[in-house]
Amino acid sequence: MLPGLHHYEEFQDVLSSYSVSEDSKKILYGLKFVLLLGPSSGGRNTIIRHQVQTGRYYYVISDTTRPPRLNDGILEQDGVEYWFRTEEEMLEDLRAGRFLEAELIHGQQVSGLSIRELAKAHRHNKIAIADVDLKGIHAIVKIKPDTFVIMVLPPSFDEWQSRLNKRGVMALEEQRRRLMTAQRIFEDGLKQDYYHYIISEDVERSSGIIDDILNGGANPHQEKGRALLEELLVSLRRKLTDLG
Repeated sequence: MLPGLHHYEEFQDVLSSYSVSEDSKKILYGLKFVLLLGPSSGGRNTIIRHQVQTGRYYYVISDTTRPPRLNDGILEQDGVEYWFRTEEEMLEDLRAGRFLEAELIHGQQVSGLSIRELAKAHRHNKIAIADVDLKGIHAIVKIKPDTFVIMVLPPSFDEWQSRLNKRGVMALEEQRRRLMTAQRIFEDGLKQDYYHYIISEDVERSSGIIDDILNGGANPHQEKGRALLEELLVSLRRKLTDLG
């Protein structure tokens, strides 16, 4: 047992051989599901908020075993930032195959996307949308290959760095961690063939492109986005070298 999880070994065991139940898979049939991925300050959260505000999208809130935290002095709320679940509740649902994906994080918490949330989107005839990390993307695409995976890119490396700097002074180690995460995302974006690229210059334009993609339309950012991704990766590697 590690600090933070009373049922660490049980979580480790169930996640090592986890599979989605057949009943859960039935809920996924016919459900339009959009996953957004991108570097910190790349623009994906702005796009998600806009899509939800249109009334056509349902934001899928993750479940987690960790307790609510204070953000800028305000305590996180159940059903807003996360669904805060007990370990026993999470274990029961995992054993029943009621998660699309779930992950043991730093040995101290378990978080994942519940089929229960996706069922809500289906029930309300909305498009499910979520912000998932790279590992979650890979797991979800294996289970639901018709998922729309959209990589949100900043317009340029300099603009991206400017957005990051606006978040305030960042410790060197935190800066390096964010950049290394972005490097893994960019490298995966060039490796996998399921990514749709969106350049986050204007949220209204990005929203329209996503709608077009979901309806089978062409993506005017695709070719330019891949070229931009290659440029971003070159500049990012140079930046990481400079940071040491």
